[in-house]
Amino acid sequence: MGSQANPCIVFDGNARQAMEFYQEVFGGDLEVGTVADFGSPDSADGDKVMHSRLDTAAGYTLMAWDFPEDRPGHPAHRPGNNVAVFLGGDDDELREYFEKLSVGGEVTLPLEKQVWGDQAGSLVDRFGISWMFNVTSERSETLRRESPYAGS
Repeated sequence: MGSQANPCIVFDGNARQAMEFYQEVFGGDLEVGTVADFGSPDSADGDKVMHSRLDTAAGYTLMAWDFPEDRPGHPAHRPGNNVAVFLGGDDDELREYFEKLSVGGEVTLPLEKQVWGDQAGSLVDRFGISWMFNVTSERSETLRRESPYAGS
């Protein structure tokens, strides 16, 4: 598969509504998963979007999520700092990119295994740019294919 870079927009609780609007504008296939869907059903943020992705016929990919209130180290949500570059795929180079971009910056989520089976992490580089990483595991790729969000 390799890897790819996509914009990932951070919202303050209205990611689902925004992504549904973008789907109306651009068309395409939208998948939305909440915090509860990804393994934290008892969380106060259970209905917030943890991951959404819109793939359009024109070839655009937009991603989005809702900012969690208690994210230590991550800059507070405010319009203007709500876009991150998302790097995802199965390339081992992604781990190297994470390490290099973190030099002089701040790791806001260490690159480590998450509840969905992938390694994920985030950081703000020395220039203030937010980066999100997801290194796909074989297990999570199987789950993705079997997910009720696949192709929705």
